[in-house]
Amino acid sequence: MIATVTSKGQVTLPKEIRDALGIDAGAKLDFRLTDDARIEVRKVDDDPAAIAGLLKHLRRRPVSVQEMNEAIADEAAAQHKRSRRR
Repeated sequence: MIATVTSKGQVTLPKEIRDALGIDAGAKLDFRLTDDARIEVRKVDDDPAAIAGLLKHLRRRPVSVQEMNEAIADEAAAQHKRSRRR
C-alpha cells in the first residue's frame, strides 16, 4: 500500500490498516524508527488502566503530605542558607 505525504507532513492511513488496528479519528499513534530505517506504528491505548504499571519498577513507598511538606521546607531552608553565603 502506498500513501502520499502532504505539504504539512500528513499521511492518510489506508482504510484496510485503520480497520485492522481499530483506528478512528482522534486515535493516538506511537511511531518508532528502527535501526534499519523502518517505521513501526502502534495504536496507543488511552485507557488509564493500560499505563497503571509503568512506574511500579521504582518500588518506592508512598509518602504522606506531611513528609512532602517537610522535604519542601528542608530544601527551602537549604537554598536560603546557600544564598546567604554569597
